[in-house]
Amino acid sequence: MTQSPAPWQDVAARLRPFVARRVSPAEIDDVLQDVFVRVQRGLPLLRDEDRFTSWLFQIARSAVAEHMRSRARHPVADDDARDEPAVEHAEDDDREAARELAGCVSVFVAQLPSPYREAITLVELEGRTAKEAAEMVGVSVSGMKSRVQRGRARLRELFDRCCEIAIDARGKPTDFTPRPSRPCKPCT
Repeated sequence: MTQSPAPWQDVAARLRPFVARRVSPAEIDDVLQDVFVRVQRGLPLLRDEDRFTSWLFQIARSAVAEHMRSRARHPVADDDARDEPAVEHAEDDDREAARELAGCVSVFVAQLPSPYREAITLVELEGRTAKEAAEMVGVSVSGMKSRVQRGRARLRELFDRCCEIAIDARGKPTDFTPRPSRPCKPCT
């Protein structure tokens, strides 16, 4: 007879890879412990149980950020050797998040209304200039740019309904968490 893991072990199993992408291997357990302390303190205040996963990962992001700020204030002498693998690993995982989200793009582009779907397909997916796309469709360049901009906004809405996406300062996705109430097919 197989025993199922305790709820906290299940949560730890979900959080460990997330934290491991952001801190060195020697610090993972410390950050996870901080996350669990914060969760334990904040659990009575959680109002919307459907948002537990998003809330949990937000706590983990905050714990990682606080850990990094603390390390910056109190550096350890041999820290440089430990930092590099974690940074390279984090960059690889950031690209991984973008690759996984790219699988959703074609699903969402197909859901766009016709003028936006065509504009996004021509300009964003096929790499044509706004001028080339405008000539192909028979609209002005400013009209094509407007369609692309509105199409991007609608894509963003579709992604926001499906997933909670963390974006870095450059606007690139670094991580995402499918929303339990409305995951898209690639996320399930």
